[in-house]
Amino acid sequence: MDNNQQQLVERDYFLCQLSDLEELQSIELEIDERKLFAIRQDNQLYAYWNSCPHLSVALNWGHNHFLDPSKTHLQCATHGALFQISDGLCISGPCMDDQLDRVLLEQDQEHTYIVAGQRLPEPARNLRQEALDELNNPSAEVIT
Repeated sequence: MDNNQQQLVERDYFLCQLSDLEELQSIELEIDERKLFAIRQDNQLYAYWNSCPHLSVALNWGHNHFLDPSKTHLQCATHGALFQISDGLCISGPCMDDQLDRVLLEQDQEHTYIVAGQRLPEPARNLRQEALDELNNPSAEVIT
């Protein structure tokens, strides 16, 4: 694929039914090696690509674990940045005033789908793997 051409979500993907999630519960999904998550707050679903705007690393602490200890904000496990659930705005941390990339959703009665045609982000970085690769091959160029 041409590197200058943006990849798009090729089709609608079923995400979940709102009733599948309890308040502040999240669900993860992967589309074309890009991870995303959705979280229920106040009977609404909010979905974001699982990539912090600061370092392009995954946000979650573990499987389906995206919230800070107070369960009021999304939190990046790498550097602690806090994001509002409703709009993905960073309110604390090195990416202050930046936003998570929202995943467009569509509802059909009770079912929620990820909408086709939206831009796929770059895959999230794996800093641990990058460090291991550098240790194993010190002469290799590191992408920052």
